[in-house]
Amino acid sequence: MALFSSTANGSIPEVELRKKIGKIVDPDLGASLNDLEAIHSLEIEGRKVKVYLKLVQPLHLVARTLDDQVREAVRQVAPEAAVQVFVQEHAPEQKLTNPHLREVKNLIAVASGKGGVGKSTLASNLAAALAKQGASVGLLDADVHGPSAPTMFGLQDEPLKAGKREDGTMIGYPHERHGVKLASIGFVMGRDQAAVMRGPMQAGYFSTLFEQIEWGPLDYLIFDLPPGTGDIQLTLSQKIPLTGAVIVTTPQDISLADVRRGIAMFKKVNVGILGVIENMSYFNCPKCGHREDIFSHGGGDHIARELGVPFLGELPLSTPVREGGDNGKPVVLNKNAKAEAEAIEKLAAAVTAGTRRANLAAMQTPTVQISL
Repeated sequence: MALFSSTANGSIPEVELRKKIGKIVDPDLGASLNDLEAIHSLEIEGRKVKVYLKLVQPLHLVARTLDDQVREAVRQVAPEAAVQVFVQEHAPEQKLTNPHLREVKNLIAVASGKGGVGKSTLASNLAAALAKQGASVGLLDADVHGPSAPTMFGLQDEPLKAGKREDGTMIGYPHERHGVKLASIGFVMGRDQAAVMRGPMQAGYFSTLFEQIEWGPLDYLIFDLPPGTGDIQLTLSQKIPLTGAVIVTTPQDISLADVRRGIAMFKKVNVGILGVIENMSYFNCPKCGHREDIFSHGGGDHIARELGVPFLGELPLSTPVREGGDNGKPVVLNKNAKAEAEAIEKLAAAVTAGTRRANLAAMQTPTVQISL
């Protein structure tokens, strides 16, 4: 039964309509459309209603949900109305000067304080999950010592795709697999070639990689960073206005100590933390179903609470996750690994929500200049 009805003369009451739509809560931002000033305008022509919304990007997950809720709100005011919903992206001012990144909307660093926590596996699966959910995604494998993304996407034998601009200078193009555009130092080096270089050279190789790749339009460019807090992390933070960083850890104390240092580094260079993910959180025996907390459990949530950053969720230690990394197909795309795929898609949705919150905050906060 409708909460409101049309007026006696048959016209649709705009005031009631705006009030009803305005109460809808954006599920990622936790605020009403009124509070977000998201209702750009309403057009009412007889029994036709057009609703124009301005929503914080990225919109690949939230647009359909809010479209359905707006239509339901209009039906409650005017059951016979024909409804059209139009959505426009609302985003922070673009600050990228690199011409190859100007069409990239969100730049996300996936980092870890130490190696061996499954950061690259998670970065690859997050990229594939976001693409699966409808976003346009790129993944830049920035680990010059251990580039693993080519293997995780089944491209380990492929060379870098290169071309020339009109002025004769070189330009690179990403490979594409499973809906993800991919660039890596691994496409330049041989599979067994060692990258022997000092810190400044690492940063230089990394800068060349992201400055000379033509990415095209993307909702996300994910940077899979090497572990630690070295030159590449600082170069990225100083040269590119990151939307935020995702920190990957395992539950045990030795990993959590490094998480503190990693988060401190990003905060020092004014990069927001989208959240912490706990990898290898537990192991479920596939035969008996017994759960074993091999590396302890709950440390990621604890450290997130301690440092005042979001906890995005956890991923179990799992054979299908390992197999997906080895066979070139991220586990999130494996129809036979439903539990793992659902867990990663949930993490990707949490990253999307965190990205939208970061963009909203950026639009509300004046730019602050920092010096190191």
